[in-house]
Amino acid sequence: MKIVAIVGSLRKDSFNMQLVKTIEKRYSHLFEIEIADIGNLPFYNEDEEKSPSEKVQNYKKMVADADAVLISTPEFNWSMSGVLKNALEWLSRVDKPIAGKPVLPMGVSQGVLGTVRAQLHLRQVLGSIQATTLPPAGNEIFIGSAGQKFQDGYLTDEGTLKFLDLVVDKFVTFVKEQEVK
Repeated sequence: MKIVAIVGSLRKDSFNMQLVKTIEKRYSHLFEIEIADIGNLPFYNEDEEKSPSEKVQNYKKMVADADAVLISTPEFNWSMSGVLKNALEWLSRVDKPIAGKPVLPMGVSQGVLGTVRAQLHLRQVLGSIQATTLPPAGNEIFIGSAGQKFQDGYLTDEGTLKFLDLVVDKFVTFVKEQEVK
């Protein structure tokens, strides 16, 4: 199974990137992760949507070729980051490679809420662009107090890792069920 990970932070060592790196390492026996570099995408421009740059074309192809998408979002001003909004904008127009694609939203923050508001907004956007998300009840990955749960670039909190195991297992099953449909 091939999964594209979109990290909504430009910081190379952000907690959201560390979460994706943890997932990549911990579940390498279940799937392969390719991390999309959304920091190099140009600002979305409707005049260029039918003939986008090579960077945009490669990004859209990466998502189209994947079996599923992980999106790890930070929370800025009670919402997701502008760079993530821009990346989703490119996926939601013309050929819409994210439409119908299984997506697992998640996020990490230093605060106690763990990107709850950003993920709420992200789920609204994903619904409007017809991505298929794992139902949220009991499957939401809101990791708060990040400074206490990550060490040496990886998630190390045992309770959080056990919960992550449960959600990732459900997501893998969800992706396989979507392939059957």
